[in-house]
Amino acid sequence: MHEVHERILARAEEIAAEAAPSDELGRLTDKAAEVLRSSGVIRMLQPAEFGGHEASPVDFFRTLRDIGVHSSSAGWVAGVVGVHAFEVAQMDIVLQKEIWGEDPDTWIASPYAPLGRATPVEGGFRFSGRWPFSSGTDHCRWIILGGLIVDGDGRPVPGGLRHFVLPRKDYEIVQDSWDVVGLRGTGSKDIVIEDRFIPEHRILDPAPMEDGGLAHRVGRGDSPLYRMPFHPMFTAGITTATVAMAQGALAAFIASMRSRVTARGVKTADDPHQLAVLGRAISDLEAGEVQLFDDIERMWEQARRDERFPPEERLRVRRNQVRIARRAVDAVDELFLHAGGSALRSDSTLQRCWRDIHAAMNHASNNADPIYQAYGLNTYGHPLPASVLF
Repeated sequence: MHEVHERILARAEEIAAEAAPSDELGRLTDKAAEVLRSSGVIRMLQPAEFGGHEASPVDFFRTLRDIGVHSSSAGWVAGVVGVHAFEVAQMDIVLQKEIWGEDPDTWIASPYAPLGRATPVEGGFRFSGRWPFSSGTDHCRWIILGGLIVDGDGRPVPGGLRHFVLPRKDYEIVQDSWDVVGLRGTGSKDIVIEDRFIPEHRILDPAPMEDGGLAHRVGRGDSPLYRMPFHPMFTAGITTATVAMAQGALAAFIASMRSRVTARGVKTADDPHQLAVLGRAISDLEAGEVQLFDDIERMWEQARRDERFPPEERLRVRRNQVRIARRAVDAVDELFLHAGGSALRSDSTLQRCWRDIHAAMNHASNNADPIYQAYGLNTYGHPLPASVLF
């Protein structure tokens, strides 16, 4: 077990204690952020030369799982923010020094949706836009934002998708923009940028990261970590967080069954129907975790052999990820349905997990139908939709 994982397990009760306060605050509490920061989880995928652990993705995602079981929002933020180090490690070394040179514990936010518009100017671009869903953003000092390069008439140019990186002074967090029913503690607020200059060394074309091939071109080829494919890495964080929420709901259901008595005076721990519900949920969730981590471990071994990741490999992983998430939320729905009226109370851990996992299913990474369609098209040798990221 990785040392960071051990530190997380040692502070599990502290993580759990901050789940409800984070919901109330609308972002991770400072205490929750401090636990993540001091544990080193956000530095697990960071290069060793910049104070990171350069850990295996297997260790990283297993650590995320055990954060998310205790706090959905903490697990979500740790995954989304933590995976950014994986990308920044493949960017210009000047940018890496700007971000981590003075403080290796600097956090980086996103989102990647290409909602910004970038106009070429000498030495870089003028950049503007507004983005929703910047998870953990209040605790971050840099951000990666998706955008499109446009021509003089404002029209996107072919192949113009880029990732733009900015320091905190160059963007605004819209503080009242995160009022939601689930994952409230993630603080996934809107970001606004108005006509900021972005120098060329803070811009990345993400396409070469898709099959893991960028690492060799930027001097990171000696590390198998940076030979992993970008989108399956990012989406694995979302899937892991979703599975962890389901495990948190399961733990809450088991705890409530120990003392709950039905209206007919039957202890739910002795009720055959309740036990059947429990058995189905445990089996489905365990199956999902086996599939999730088996895919991560297989990709890791492939990266260690310095093999590229063709579309069929990436689609297989994405097909599994969206199905794992669906099974997880279905299991939680059944648990919640059979948990009794007390599960509706605002202080119920089960209802918080139920809200959180349904919120998680609204993330684009858990949108299953486009992935199933792309997998089917690829199976029969048809062209894939350009809109599907995998």
